[in-house]
Formats: sequence, structure tokens, C-alpha cells
Amino acid sequence: MAAPGQEEDRDQDAIGGKKIINWMFLSLSQITTLSQQNVEGVQKELGEFLNFKQLKTSLKEAILLDYYTAGFWWAKEMNFSLIQLSGFMDLLNFVLENLSDRHMTLGDNLKELGRAMAGIGETYSERSDDLNFFSTEQAKAVIDYLNISLFKHYKLYEYLFHSPREELVISNKYVIELAPSAVPPFPAVLEEGTPSDIYSSFIISPTTAETESKGSDQESYLEEPCPEVESFEPDAVAGVTAEDQKSAVGEIPSEIIGNLEAEINEKLQMQEAAYTLRTEKLKSPK
Repeated sequence: MAAPGQEEDRDQDAIGGKKIINWMFLSLSQITTLSQQNVEGVQKELGEFLNFKQLKTSLKEAILLDYYTAGFWWAKEMNFSLIQLSGFMDLLNFVLENLSDRHMTLGDNLKELGRAMAGIGETYSERSDDLNFFSTEQAKAVIDYLNISLFKHYKLYEYLFHSPREELVISNKYVIELAPSAVPPFPAVLEEGTPSDIYSSFIISPTTAETESKGSDQESYLEEPCPEVESFEPDAVAGVTAEDQKSAVGEIPSEIIGNLEAEINEKLQMQEAAYTLRTEKLKSPK
């Protein structure tokens, strides 16, 4: 609320004929351009005149553009002249600035509006010459419109201008860090610690990779000719007879052959006992 001295100065300014409203919101050429547009055109032109650059992401700019667009279109439908349209837009901006910049309460803002419109309809008025181009009926319609557009929603506009709001997160960037390969000192990735679809899609099992690499190495090794094999000629074994082969086999110690036979017999007996036990279990009644 203003101090008593300031209120007195304001009253003296009004009585002295000084302007209460600053007529610098929209120029007459801009008002002429707006009057030739439809609703969409008015909204687009106002967004450019007011230099609103973040309409898609700024709630404040979107609300203000809607406030001024709706006000201008209402005044146009009232068949206001260009001068009246300009004065109405200045008045629309005046009451909004009282709220946003001067932090006026609803009561103080209503008083300022009353002082700005005092003397309308009087032929010889010393109160104000700012809005004398409005008739009495037009002034009443303007007050009614300001009441339903701003004053009835005063708390919401106060919240818009004077209450901090959390910044909405529109997008996030996620960085996924994959586990390193199973190369010492890093262990292999635990398969049970990740979902199966992620594991199969994004994580290559080190064991599988190593197996494939080893298999490919072995295949390439098998495909490559061995130098010893290349140097081996068929004529090298052409002179070996059957008797030479029997004598070479006969040199194998009989103990090694006996041990192999005993080990094979022992394994056969164990397998036979296991099969016999399974057969008895199947024959026994449940």
C-alpha cells in the first residue's frame, strides 16, 4: 500500500490534469495492424509485438498472451474506434502492471482504476483527460470486463507473478555404463543380476565370446597346412612292413596294457551295477 504522502501526490497529479496511465503499451500503427486480423492473427501479432520467445515452454508468456488477445478481441467486438482500442489496451496493461510491478493489492488496484476513469462522461471535467474518449456506457462495459478477466482471478495472477515455481524437467539424458569385459582383474558379469532381455541384447557373455574366438582360432589352425605335414612325404612309410609294426607294438609294456584292461573292466562293472539298480527301482511297486 502506498504511503499517505504518495496518495496525496497522486491526487494532486490527477486534479492537476497529469496523466495517470502511461500511453506507451502499443502504438497506433500496431493497433491498426491488429484490427485487421482474425483471432489467430491477433494472437500471432501480439506475440511478436510483446517479444514473447518461449510461448511453448513458458506458462507466464502463454497466460499474458491470452490475457491481451482476449482483451483486444473483446474491445474489437464492442466496435471501439482505433483510439478507443489503444486506450483500452493501455488500461488493460495498466491494471496488470499495478499487480505485477507495483505489487498492489486488489483494493488498491481498484482505487487506481477508479481514479483513472474518473470524469468520463463529464463535459467539463478536471479530474482526468486520459480516457475521455469513452462514453459512460462504454466505461461501464470496460469495468465489467476488467472485473471478470482480472479482478475475479486476482489471486491466480498474484501467484503467477510473485510465487516461485519449480522448473519443469522437459527432457533427461541418461548415460548407460556397461560392465567391462571379463579380463583380469574384472570378473565376468553375473547373468542372474540383470534381466534376461537386457543381458541377451546388450551384454555379450565373455565365456561365449572366448569360446567363439577359440573355435575360430582352432578352425583357422586346422585350415592352415602344417609345415611338418607338408614336409612329410608318402615314401617315408612305404618301407615299413607288417613285421616292423608288430615288433613296435610288442615293445609296449604288458603292465600298461594290463592296467588299462583292469580300469576298463572296473568302469563296466560300475555302469552295470547302476543300470541294475535303476531296473530294480522301476520293477518295485510304488
